Amino acid sequence: MKLLVTGGAGFIGSAVVRLAVARGHQVVNLDALTYAACLDNVASVADSPSYAFEHADIRDRAALDRIFAAHKPDAVMHLAAESHVDRSIDGPGDFIETNITGTYNMLEAARSHWTAQGRPDSFRLHHISTDEVFGSLPADPSVKFTEDTPYDPRSPYSASKAASDHLVRAWHETYGLPVVLTNCSNNYGPYHFPEKLVPVIILNALAGKPLPIYGDGSNIRDWLFVEDHADALLLVLEKGALGRSYNIGGENERTNLELVRTLCGILDDLRPKPAGSYADQITFVTDRPGHDARYAIDPTRIRAELGWRPSVTVEEGLRRTVQWYLDNEAWWKPLQARHGVGQRLGTKA
Repeated sequence: MKLLVTGGAGFIGSAVVRLAVARGHQVVNLDALTYAACLDNVASVADSPSYAFEHADIRDRAALDRIFAAHKPDAVMHLAAESHVDRSIDGPGDFIETNITGTYNMLEAARSHWTAQGRPDSFRLHHISTDEVFGSLPADPSVKFTEDTPYDPRSPYSASKAASDHLVRAWHETYGLPVVLTNCSNNYGPYHFPEKLVPVIILNALAGKPLPIYGDGSNIRDWLFVEDHADALLLVLEKGALGRSYNIGGENERTNLELVRTLCGILDDLRPKPAGSYADQITFVTDRPGHDARYAIDPTRIRAELGWRPSVTVEEGLRRTVQWYLDNEAWWKPLQARHGVGQRLGTKA
């Protein structure tokens, strides 16, 4: 199968590209190479005859039409997006333009291509989204997000992703475009851009800097190892029911404070400090405006219909992640010089 993967130089997108090539798919990686993208993420497959790269922006409809015409993909995996909540608070415009207008352009370009190819039944557009579109959950552990949970986005980022989800469903219902959708919980793992919680904690710890935790650290997230996520995304593309959405979660709920303490314990084991624990560097900072209290995925549908479940616990995945960052300073060190990395963002509300 020939796949067009948007955002394939990003964190999740590159995991999809690497896995898809490994499984014998032909992959066209379309990426605008904005601040969070890095072609080193796909260096391991860059020389494969099954891989091609297109430097383009999903906001550029003419470029999309050219790429569809040149490569004639059998399916699209749409991951390109602005994704950092704090940056969306400071500058929501980029999120509106990329996540909403960009998705509209992708849908129209895909529809034009699908129509020109005779509307084949085998074509798929897989739209990859987030559990943040559902809003915030109560502390009750029995309450989780399902595919039928009403949308209740709370940040410019989640609102833009909710809008893109609605567009995808509308193009399926109105035009018959063959689509599948997924909403995932918080990802972590190798190649995670160093502005998100897990890499920030690892790299600040190694540098002897404070480990910032918003509020009192009680916010809960469901953590999903990125390589497990990539496996689930390819499965949904290949076997998911048309027009159907699937929630993908790691079944690993942790408070932010618990997660940070776990990371500190792993670092204490793998690279101990001369004295004390990395946990001594934990610092509580002013909470993010509109910070959702809890996210948790109910994965019943993807488990029952497609037989998928995560392969690692959060402790196993975090240990693999910490070791990767310890072994790959040459990857993350240059990224720390990019705009906004290492600064506290999202405080302007």
